[in-house]
Amino acid sequence: MEYVFENRERVRDYECDLQGIVNNANYQHYMEHSRHLFIKSRGVSFCELHEEGIDVVVARFEIQYKVPLRPEDEYICRLRPEKSGVRYVFHQAIFRASDGALVARAKVDCATTIGGRLVAGHPKLDALL
Repeated sequence: MEYVFENRERVRDYECDLQGIVNNANYQHYMEHSRHLFIKSRGVSFCELHEEGIDVVVARFEIQYKVPLRPEDEYICRLRPEKSGVRYVFHQAIFRASDGALVARAKVDCATTIGGRLVAGHPKLDALL
């Protein structure tokens, strides 16, 4: 898959469970942070959108876990956005930096609301694609 954005991060100790691997919920945090960085890299602030009454919310999150990350592992989050009907879809993946292993892959469907009402998108968001 061809990705249009990536960011690098490092696993922090507190993100791991008793098994010594990253807790599954943290992968969603990693991917959310990556989406926010992607939007910011395109000159749009997630916080400013909210202040304007525009909210992009996760409607569905499908994830496949492949191999775990461990403390101090460096990882790369990659994404490719697309518009599908009224939703923005983010195809995302996390790779372990040391060997390029696929850690997790996800499809994240997001809906847009303006003033709390569901809308079919917004020009500021469409321009990101």
